[in-house]
Amino acid sequence: QVQLVESGGGLVQSGGSLRLSCAASGSIRSIYAMGWYRQAPGKQRELVARIYSEGITNYGDSVKGRFTISRDTAKNTVYLQMDSLKPEDTAVYYCNLDQRPSVLYPALYPASNYWGQGTQVTVSS
Repeated sequence: QVQLVESGGGLVQSGGSLRLSCAASGSIRSIYAMGWYRQAPGKQRELVARIYSEGITNYGDSVKGRFTISRDTAKNTVYLQMDSLKPEDTAVYYCNLDQRPSVLYPALYPASNYWGQGTQVTVSS
């Protein structure tokens, strides 16, 4: 099992910044991608940003140019720098990890996906 621990959420005024962190631990073999998703009340969970093992990143349209995802591979940690925050960014932010299957024992250790518990981000107007 892999555990994801998020931190950095909170309350901020519109136009402010926050930095989220997500540290992965446990049975980590080979990370394919890590990322952040968010879910606002009454809405579906949506992609915020994702970073792949090769360093490629992609962002949700609503956060492009304002949010930046980065990682520390040695620490299995991913960060989300959120600038120019808007009230519509208010949501619970979830960390996500995609792990590749084991090269030697793919049937025993298949590809797997994990979610963190979520951290609340509230942006006041």
